[in-house]
Amino acid sequence: MRVVAVIGPAQAGKSTLIEALAALDGARPGRLVMSGDTAVTKFSFMDDPWAAIEVPGGPDSLAHIPPVLAAADAAVLCVPAEADAAVLSAPYLRLVEEAGLPTYLFVNRVDAATDRMADIVAGLQVFCAHGIVLRQVPIREGGRITGTVDLISERAWHFNEGTRSSLVELPAAMRDREREARAELLEHLADYDDHLLEELIEDQQPLTGELYDVATRVLQQHALVPALLGAAAHGNGVTRLMKSLRHEVPRVAATAERLGGGALAVACLADHVKHLGKTVLVRALGPGIAGGARLLGDTIGSIVDIDARTALGTLAPGDIGLTVKTEHLHLGAPLCGPDGPVEGPGWLRPRVANHRWLVVPANERDEARLSGALARMTEIDPGLSIEQDTQSGQAILCTQGPLHLRRALDKLDTVFGIGVETRVIPPALRETLARPIETHHRHRKQSGGAGQFADVVIAMRPTARGEGFAFADEIKGGVVPRAYIPAVEEGVRDALREGPHGHPVVDVAVTLKDGKYHAVDSSDFAFRTAGRNAVREAMAEAGTIVLQPVMRVTIQVPGPFTGALVPLVSGLKGQVLNFEGRPDTAGWDEFVALLPKVAASDLFNALGSATRGTAWFESEFDHYEEVRGDIRAAAGVGAR
Repeated sequence: MRVVAVIGPAQAGKSTLIEALAALDGARPGRLVMSGDTAVTKFSFMDDPWAAIEVPGGPDSLAHIPPVLAAADAAVLCVPAEADAAVLSAPYLRLVEEAGLPTYLFVNRVDAATDRMADIVAGLQVFCAHGIVLRQVPIREGGRITGTVDLISERAWHFNEGTRSSLVELPAAMRDREREARAELLEHLADYDDHLLEELIEDQQPLTGELYDVATRVLQQHALVPALLGAAAHGNGVTRLMKSLRHEVPRVAATAERLGGGALAVACLADHVKHLGKTVLVRALGPGIAGGARLLGDTIGSIVDIDARTALGTLAPGDIGLTVKTEHLHLGAPLCGPDGPVEGPGWLRPRVANHRWLVVPANERDEARLSGALARMTEIDPGLSIEQDTQSGQAILCTQGPLHLRRALDKLDTVFGIGVETRVIPPALRETLARPIETHHRHRKQSGGAGQFADVVIAMRPTARGEGFAFADEIKGGVVPRAYIPAVEEGVRDALREGPHGHPVVDVAVTLKDGKYHAVDSSDFAFRTAGRNAVREAMAEAGTIVLQPVMRVTIQVPGPFTGALVPLVSGLKGQVLNFEGRPDTAGWDEFVALLPKVAASDLFNALGSATRGTAWFESEFDHYEEVRGDIRAAAGVGAR
C-alpha cells in the first residue's frame, strides 16, 4: 500500500479530489473521519491499494500535518486556480519542503480560472525552494479552460463533464505555446540527468519513456515539484494525477529511509471514540506490527481496519490500521520504535498553540475528571497543549485558533461528558518597591503562659529588573540569635507573595539590620511574623510599582505581509527589534519584537487578519516593565 497526504488551504477542493481519485476504479472506498476532521480514505487503482489522508485547510489544522507527512510516501498540495491565493499555500509548501517529501501540485478548479497558469505557478514558486514545473498546459476556448496538453507525451485532452477526458488533436493555436512550455520542462529535467542534457544539446528528440523515467527519479528525490491541472468536481485531470501517482510515488522503504530508520511504525492520526476508547491510526514501516506486538515500549492491542470492525492480522510494511485499547500510543511520539519513541526531525514538532483560555468545569464535581480528560485529549491532538495558571491554579487550554477550541470543547462534551466554561486569563502582573525604606517592627503578644516576642529592623530597596529577591543580614553582637534569622527571611518571603496591589513582589533586596529577642518568649514563629509584618508595613509606606511581563516574540511570516507587522506591533505598544529573510525557507521572514504579555491575545487575532492566517509566533519571557496609562486600565490596575 502507498499513502498520499492531501493538504492545502481551505476551500481548495481536497475532499472532492480524494473522492474523485477513489472513484476511478468504481469500487466503494472506505473512509474514516478522526480528530480534528482529519480523514483517511482507502481505495484501489488498477489493483494497487492506496490510502489518502486529508487534513482540513486553515491555520487551526496545520498542527495535524507533520505526523501525516511522516506516514506518507508523497503529498498532493491542492491549490486554487488563483494567482492571488498563492500566499495561502505558503505554510503547506514550507511543511513539505522541511519534510523533504515528494510533492505534486494540483491546481484545482481550472475550469473557472481567469489567471494564467504561469502566473499561478510563479506566485507559488516564491515560497518553494525547489523548482515548480508545469507538466501540463491548459487549452483555452473563449477564455475558458476546456482541456490540457501533457508536456511529456504531447497528447491533448478535452475535459468531459463527470467522466474521463477525451484524447483530441493538439489545436494549431496551441502548438507554439506547447513547444515553449515543453522546452522549459525538459531544461528543468535535464539539470538532473546528464544523458537528457546531452540529447538537448545535440538537438535530439528524447523518447517519451525516458522522460517519464527522469520525471519519476526527479520527483522521488524531491528535486522538482511537478504541477498538474484539473477540476476534481467534474472529474477533470484526476486520471492523469492518479497515473502519475501510480508510476512515480516511491514505496514505503523510501519513506522509512527518509525518516532516518529505527521506527517500526508511524502514528499519524488518533481519536477518542465513545464506547471504543482511544484509537490510533498507524502505518507499518517494517515487519511484525500486529496485535500483541511490542511498540513504543509496551504491547499493543488489537488492530482493525478503518471501519473499526474488521480485524486485521499482521500489517505488512506500508499498510495502515487502527490500534484499539492501546493507551500508550499517542501523537506526541509519532515515530514508534519497539522500546520507545524514535527521535524525529525538527519539522515533526507542531506549531506552538497560542490561542489560550482558562477552562473551568460547569459543574464543580467534574474538576478532577476535567484534568484527566484534557490530558487524554493532548495524546490525540498534536496541536493541543495544557498549562496551569500560576495565580488561580486552573487549567489553561492552548489551541491553534477559535475553530480548534470549539472542536476541543465539543470533544469534552460529547466524548467525556464534561461541560466547561472558558474565561480570559488574568494578566500575570508583578510589583516592586517604589523607593528604599527602613522600618522597625516589634511583634509582642501575651495571652497566658509563654508569650511571643520578636523585634526587627529591616531595610528594603528596589533592585534592577530581573535580579529577583535577595536577603542579607547585618546582625552583630547576637542581638538576634543566628537560629532566628532564617525565620525572618521566611516571613519576608511570605509578605512578598502578595503586594499592596495583590501581585507578587519581585526585584527587591531586604536586609535585617538590627533587632531584639527575649530569652523565653522569642521563637521562630515570632520572628517569622515580625519579618512578614515589617515588610508589609514598609511596602505600604513606600508604595509599589506595578510591573507587566514583556515577551520576546518571534513571528514566522510570509514576505508579502512583513511590512504590515510594523504598524501592527506598534499599535499593540510593542517594539520592533528586527526582521530579515529566513535563508533556509523560501519566501518567509522572521520578525522579532518585544510585546507586553497582556497583548498576546490581541496579537494572535491581529496577526491572523493581517496575514490571512498564514503567520504564527513563538514567545518567551524577556523582562518586566512598569505598567502605564491605558495599559494599566486594560490590566485592571487601580491607582495607589
